[in-house]
Amino acid sequence: DKVYFLPIRPHVVMDIIRKEKPDGIIVSMGGQTALNVGVELWNSGELQKAGVEVLGTQIPAIEATEDREIFSQKLAEIGESIALSYSATNIDEALEAANKIGYPILVRAAFALGGLGSGFAADDEELKDLAAKAFATSNQILIDQDLRGWKELEYEVVRDSSDNCITVCNMENFDPLGVHTGDSIVVAPSQTLTNREYFMLRKTALKVVRHLGIVGECNIQYALNPKSEKYCIIEVNARLSRSSALASKATGYPLAYVATKLSLGKDLVTIRNSVTKTTTACFEPSLDYCVLKMPRWDLKKFNRVSNKLGSSMLSVGEVMAIGRTFEEVMQKACRM
Repeated sequence: DKVYFLPIRPHVVMDIIRKEKPDGIIVSMGGQTALNVGVELWNSGELQKAGVEVLGTQIPAIEATEDREIFSQKLAEIGESIALSYSATNIDEALEAANKIGYPILVRAAFALGGLGSGFAADDEELKDLAAKAFATSNQILIDQDLRGWKELEYEVVRDSSDNCITVCNMENFDPLGVHTGDSIVVAPSQTLTNREYFMLRKTALKVVRHLGIVGECNIQYALNPKSEKYCIIEVNARLSRSSALASKATGYPLAYVATKLSLGKDLVTIRNSVTKTTTACFEPSLDYCVLKMPRWDLKKFNRVSNKLGSSMLSVGEVMAIGRTFEEVMQKACRM
């Protein structure tokens, strides 16, 4: 094996492909950057020219999760809804979208990581300021309905090419919607869902992942109204993310290992769980303990930096605590 310590840029990736001549690449393992580069190389036809096959989740499925308009259409096909959201490519379109939804609204850059260039706007002036910042990082911005105060939940899902599909772990954010997941305390399994709510969201997760045609691992994020069972899908990440690492450690289910095998065409029934050595990968872990992720900030290095948490991520790392109860893991994480 060879490891290249090089920036993930389209021309750099193509140089390595020309040199190593691989048969296939997996784009869902290198975070948001790898997804963006994979989509760009596919659309420019360079991967096809080099005879390189995309393994696992295919580019059209990745584009369906990244492009809000396609994503909204795909969910409408199966009767699911996303938070009211419009994309815009200039300030005028953004203002039009905001007035359709009604203030306050969330502004964020499309194809961006860590909520880069995002924030809440209460009027046209605030929207113009935020939109100008967001356009500096992306050529498309998203104007979303403000769901602050709703519960934020996510499910890690794996699916193989034979359409076997399981949820590995569900997680709940301690903070309500409005704080970026990376800046939020996250607990697995969820603590405040009723059994009915848990299975309603699990059923939706499996339905959405099957419809999108994801092969490998992904996570689906929800907003759930705390006063009713009304929910909407925030997004689907068709890649291994920060929460995948937490889910793997929390459950002992090796997500990256399993996702790689699935991308190579194996199915969940034949893959053995490399941690337990006895169960197959088509086996949903059940937890009789609690795992909590608490973010760490290092804002002292920079003066004049706001320490208010919002939709743009500020944390530089995180700690994980494992215990029998929520109170125990909360105290352990605070002590680290």
